[in-house]
Amino acid sequence: MTPEERSKRVQTMFSQIAGRYDLMNRVMTGGRDIAWRRAAVRELKLPKNGHCLDLATGTGDLAFAVLEQFPDAKVVGMDFSEGILRGAVKKSTDRAENRTTWGVGDALALPYDNAQFDGITNGFLLRNVVDLPQCLQELRRVTKPGGRVVCLEITHPQTPIFKQLFHIYFYKFVPVIGGIISGDRHAYRYLPNSLSLFPPAKPLLQKFQEAGYRESYYKLLGLGTMAIHVGIA
Repeated sequence: MTPEERSKRVQTMFSQIAGRYDLMNRVMTGGRDIAWRRAAVRELKLPKNGHCLDLATGTGDLAFAVLEQFPDAKVVGMDFSEGILRGAVKKSTDRAENRTTWGVGDALALPYDNAQFDGITNGFLLRNVVDLPQCLQELRRVTKPGGRVVCLEITHPQTPIFKQLFHIYFYKFVPVIGGIISGDRHAYRYLPNSLSLFPPAKPLLQKFQEAGYRESYYKLLGLGTMAIHVGIA
């Protein structure tokens, strides 16, 4: 599969599962995804009246978590999939939320000049891009010097016994549960498999360093199944 074909596949897939995306996140994580997003936002440290870009915003949960933590902030929510973005727009309308704007865009070619944002967040973006180094460089490019890029992502647990249990759950049960709830078995085979070639937390940190961030670090959550990576531009 070419990078262009993979990009189109990801774009189409997320549009197809948009209607059940939030439900699947809650079911697959036992509701812990809400706490994980809040933990990621705590690493953002926006200044007063900060301007944040939330990439791969999906149905907007991470963008709304930013606004919860930083009430004076303004957030741009952007996603590659117009279909799933409609869920975020609906939530924003239902909440009469006027601190957010929404748009379709590609994390590998952001439509912004250099140093436009005080901080950037994204949840479950990095596994799905076709060029990880380019993505990390692009995120740094549009972040103001000293601003933070905060990435929440599934990672490979390293604890011996739990590692095997997670593998069984993520690769065997998630596709079945996801297929039943979403009605799209193909999508929930892709999502676990997207982790297979994705670097574990420590090698991913090296990618941040290679992308030119001044400082970077990571924190593990969920018994080592989730990681928050932070790069300082």
